[in-house]
Amino acid sequence: MVKINGTDCDMDGKTVAEYLALAGYNPKLVAVEKNGDIVPKAQYDTAVLGDGDTVEVVSFVGGG
Repeated sequence: MVKINGTDCDMDGKTVAEYLALAGYNPKLVAVEKNGDIVPKAQYDTAVLGDGDTVEVVSFVGGG
């Protein structure tokens, strides 16, 4: 299991890009941290999630 934003998810073997698409995130509007390290957007297609990984997805919100 992969813990994403505090919730266990069955995403083992999926890439960050696959998870973001399944969860409905716009990859241009989020930052992803995997096991304490920021995942560069250029690596979303190649960064694979594995059993025991901890991931945080943060959405950018505009306002004024």
